[in-house]
Amino acid sequence: MASESAEDPGTAAAVAAAEAAGPSSGESVRIDSWIWSVRLVKTRSLGAAACKGGHVRVNGERVKPSHSLRVGDEVRLRAETRERIVVVKRLIRKRVGAPVAVQCYIDNSPPPPPRDAVAPAGVRDRGTGRPTKRDRREMERLRGPAGPGAFGPPGAFGPPAGFGGPGDQDAPAGGTGGRGGRGARRGRDSRGGASGGAARP
Repeated sequence: MASESAEDPGTAAAVAAAEAAGPSSGESVRIDSWIWSVRLVKTRSLGAAACKGGHVRVNGERVKPSHSLRVGDEVRLRAETRERIVVVKRLIRKRVGAPVAVQCYIDNSPPPPPRDAVAPAGVRDRGTGRPTKRDRREMERLRGPAGPGAFGPPGAFGPPAGFGGPGDQDAPAGGTGGRGGRGARRGRDSRGGASGGAARP
């Protein structure tokens, strides 16, 4: 370690910062606190949730958020879209920067999957144009159904009465109470009366 520090001043500073973030003598470090401190998860609450969900294993065993870590323990964590496998090298209790964090564990994680394999659902590449009807159906299937009532009650966006709705197909063009409506009715009545008078003997 001394030769490594002498060769790389940045590494020496990172090691010193990691040691400064370590626990006091005799104090233990919780697993949820450690994986947050070394930046394997974004927040401590996410680390606790991962432990409760069974996504964190120490030496092959599922652990609770309060599990105490020791140097040399192997930690397996399912973080976002990849699996992390690290061996505890230093115990720290405070969140540190990435250059310091990598000095606290030995990373045996498999390489991350390619970006194309973890593209979020519903995101299209630039320049592909508008989605087709088939593309929209596929995106809706991935996002899940919106559920009943998502767009308001049935008929909420239908046309109001008197403006071309299903019940207004036979209404006169001038409306039911306008002058055009009365004039149209008078014209029909007068034509009917004239034809009726012509038919009388």
